[in-house]
Amino acid sequence: MHVKKGDKVVVISGKDKGKQGTVLAAFPKKDRVLVEGINIMKKHSKPSQLNPQGGIISQEAPIHVSNVMPLDPKSGEPTRVGFKVVDGKKVRVAKKSGETLDK
Repeated sequence: MHVKKGDKVVVISGKDKGKQGTVLAAFPKKDRVLVEGINIMKKHSKPSQLNPQGGIISQEAPIHVSNVMPLDPKSGEPTRVGFKVVDGKKVRVAKKSGETLDK
């Protein structure tokens, strides 16, 4: 996948187009990512020991990975991702500036 947990991404399509957030979790087998503050859904919860009142909870739902693009660390614009081998390790590289996306 071209994005990982902790990456700053921008949504490029869908109802949240243009919004930015941080990747909270990545699900490579399903090609989906969970982005902070994006694709908010309402979930109805029954009263339980943890939440005695119950009610409606707002939470993020996963979004398809093709609908997000990482932000370039240099310019802050959406960028495509390339891969390069540096010191025997495969690292992700921003196509716009050439900066590495991995720490």
